[in-house]
Amino acid sequence: MSEPISGNHNNLHSIDVQFEIVTGRLEQADIPVEGLFLNADAGFDSKNFRYLCAKKEINTNVCFNERNGSTEDRNEYFDQELYDKRYVVERTNA
Repeated sequence: MSEPISGNHNNLHSIDVQFEIVTGRLEQADIPVEGLFLNADAGFDSKNFRYLCAKKEINTNVCFNERNGSTEDRNEYFDQELYDKRYVVERTNA
């Protein structure tokens, strides 16, 4: 998780910086990020975020955001059943 940021921002605000901070902390703790699985909601559906994950070899399951157009023409991986399990984890952490 990233540090709280003041103001009204979306999930992708300063994502390059925040992503490097989060993955850097994992790497400092000797937790390799290559091969990790990331289940994220539609707020993280962007080419840039997917690129950042791919660059670090993180497997993504990001729900498609309707604002990015039709989901029929997209070739990114998405597993609805795994995505639905994300809520159980979030509720448990809350």
